[in-house]
Amino acid sequence: MMLQVKDVTKRFGGLQALTEVSFVLSEGEILGLIGPNGAGKTTLFNVINGVYTPERGQVIFRGENVTGLPPYELARRGLARAHQVVRPLHELTVRENVMVGACFGREGLSLAAAAQQADDALGTVGLAQRAEQPASSLNVAQKKRLELARALAAHPYLLLLDEVLAGLTPTEISSMMETIRAIRQEGYTILMIEHVMQAVMNVSDRILVLDYGMLIAEGSPEEVANNPQVIEAYLGDPEMTARLLAE
Repeated sequence: MMLQVKDVTKRFGGLQALTEVSFVLSEGEILGLIGPNGAGKTTLFNVINGVYTPERGQVIFRGENVTGLPPYELARRGLARAHQVVRPLHELTVRENVMVGACFGREGLSLAAAAQQADDALGTVGLAQRAEQPASSLNVAQKKRLELARALAAHPYLLLLDEVLAGLTPTEISSMMETIRAIRQEGYTILMIEHVMQAVMNVSDRILVLDYGMLIAEGSPEEVANNPQVIEAYLGDPEMTARLLAE
């Protein structure tokens, strides 16, 4: 088992952001996390990778209780995250940005080894020819790929993807989904938050649905898309099911 989240509860003052959320993620699986805005998805990611410490519950990563460990410790243990809001180091080249992930990942590589690992990651995401360009020169879609490459260069056991499709065109979304499938073929385990429903439904093995900080459904994409509680809470229209599963 790659990840186990057990009864995680998180509050911000009087706001209950997460309530006893529990699930497991197996090695090699792609698990999609969906829900309305404000459902607690990013809060859950922040608990998993150590940004927040929960009031209750545990995060078990590769058999170790890592609840409350800071993000840099979790990075050393093999957990990497690609953020929704991409903030590359603009004064550095594309390769140097990705080297940061390799240097501070689970292997703690030297600069020379990090450069090689960065080039491998850039090849995987399709940015190899832009390695020497300044990061500031990339467009939105390329910066999303840069963020993904930086996470991959850490050689994680588990990759958290936080809305990597946000802001992309339909063509760019399709291309990015092929990249995510290729990453999975390399043996990575993926947990992804996504609002592009057709994409997440078609790439994930299983789907989790959060609503008001509670896990309201879990299952295959077909099961979740046809769940009456999910339709009421999130999808809003039973006819959307057919569109989500069209591909």
